[in-house]
Amino acid sequence: MESYIRFDWAMKRLLRNKANYAVLEGLLTTLLEEKVTIQKLLESESNQEDEFDKYNRVDMLAENSKGELVLIEIQNNNEYAYFQRMLFGASKLVTEYINRGQGYDKVRKVYSINIVYFSLGHGKDFVYHGKTEFVGIHEGDVLELSPFQKQTFKVDKVSQLYPEYYILKVNDFNRVAKTPLEEWIYYLNTGNVPENATAPGLDAVKERLKLDHMSREELNAYYKHLDNIVILRDNIETERAEGRAEGRAEGRAEGRAEGRAEGRAEGRAETQTAIARNLKSLGMSNEQIAAATGLTEEEINKL
Repeated sequence: MESYIRFDWAMKRLLRNKANYAVLEGLLTTLLEEKVTIQKLLESESNQEDEFDKYNRVDMLAENSKGELVLIEIQNNNEYAYFQRMLFGASKLVTEYINRGQGYDKVRKVYSINIVYFSLGHGKDFVYHGKTEFVGIHEGDVLELSPFQKQTFKVDKVSQLYPEYYILKVNDFNRVAKTPLEEWIYYLNTGNVPENATAPGLDAVKERLKLDHMSREELNAYYKHLDNIVILRDNIETERAEGRAEGRAEGRAEGRAEGRAEGRAEGRAETQTAIARNLKSLGMSNEQIAAATGLTEEEINKL
């Protein structure tokens, strides 16, 4: 199979071109299970805040034909607060894309699509979908819209008014691609397109994201980008390994110290017990023995 340009690089350099919208539209159509047409790209937060972020993260904000906002973000390396980052990004869009003085009925629908190349949380699946529902704490029923609200907002469920989140854990995909979504995950994971892929947008990947379409200068920049991602990941893994090693060393040192302390404590306890037995044989009262040894009267009774 041919290798194609990585999706994060394509998002930075190629998919912002209207002629290549078909690639993004294909991914979104496959994921959201409805036809998605990108109307235009909007300004999203800068993804080059520092040298690390320049390679670690890329994002793109699109508006679809319904006027809904779609934020696509790729994260190459681990971020422990990434769940909160998703929340912040979606919330920021909700507030930024409503004009002051407009009613709340003008709040726009937001989709947050997160393609992560690291192990985020714990779970067995490789694609997760999150949405907001209100469930009765007594009856267990899901709160629904009134007929008037359905007609006014042109949606069927309360959850359709709120931001929705998709997490694609790309590195966790290790199976043969059998569905359109799996074909997309396979491409995101490997940079290859399955031979007989039928998923929307992958034909555009084959046509427009071939490595041999790049100039020598573009290829050099692309390979440097891949090298930098590898270096960044290696640095993080090295730091983690060193941290674990230091932790084990500290743990062993603490363990030895604790062992010596426990040994001394056990020795003191044995000495106290021996003294208590001697005092008890001399006919001293439990109260007097307790005062002399620090043992409790209950411990003395057991001797």
